[in-house]
Amino acid sequence: MKPFQQLREHLIDLFFPPRCVGCTRAGFAFCPTCAQAVDPVAEPICAHCGHPQSAPTDLCSTCRSGERDSLALVRAATLYTDPLRPAIRALKYSGQPELAPLLARYLIAVAQQPPWLEILAHIDGVIPVPLHAQRLAERGFNQSALLAGPFAERMGLPLTENWLHRERQTRSQVGLNGAERRQNVAGAFRADPLVAGKRLLLIDDVFTTGTTLTECAQALRMAGCAAVYGLALATPAPLPVSALALSPGDSAERDFGDA
Repeated sequence: MKPFQQLREHLIDLFFPPRCVGCTRAGFAFCPTCAQAVDPVAEPICAHCGHPQSAPTDLCSTCRSGERDSLALVRAATLYTDPLRPAIRALKYSGQPELAPLLARYLIAVAQQPPWLEILAHIDGVIPVPLHAQRLAERGFNQSALLAGPFAERMGLPLTENWLHRERQTRSQVGLNGAERRQNVAGAFRADPLVAGKRLLLIDDVFTTGTTLTECAQALRMAGCAAVYGLALATPAPLPVSALALSPGDSAERDFGDA
């Protein structure tokens, strides 16, 4: 950062100090107390996709259907609960990209645990889930790329954003059920032929039903990619049994982001 920019940001922080998006504490974009209060994804989970389960399982019902076969393994670092939820929303919708390096630390923490240390030793590139050019122009940044940058740098991996493109503009996945999400992103991505024979890691912000990650992985595999893994910042917390009874199948999908 240039000295003038540093001075400008210092003066802004001095007269208009940032406030934590989790608790409004002054002086922090995301304060240490809120950072410590973020819920990690804990066992039991699906061993393939990492979604929380009521009991340990090698394959959850979705993975058993073959829907996520294009992904070798998926994990989410945290649960999409407060205080992380407002931080992700602020990053994504309120123009606060300064949150990205703070939130990327959760991805880094997961990547330093099994089985990721062995997997990452053979990864050829890190790809953030891409935005369509129109949405990128409207938002001004790709939140997945802002998370993937610090992650790739810390893990010593190349960031290969140009190896995957979103060819078709899609509507937001928020509010869509599983079938609608799959239809929404079907065929939306195109991979560069350079991915042939590569082992790649996709990075996204929220892993809900996995339809976006799956479509990305399918495009990469069709272009000859040897293996595709997925790592997301957050996934929805499991719903109580009573809530599942009220809205079978779709209830865990409607209030979350694009993944």
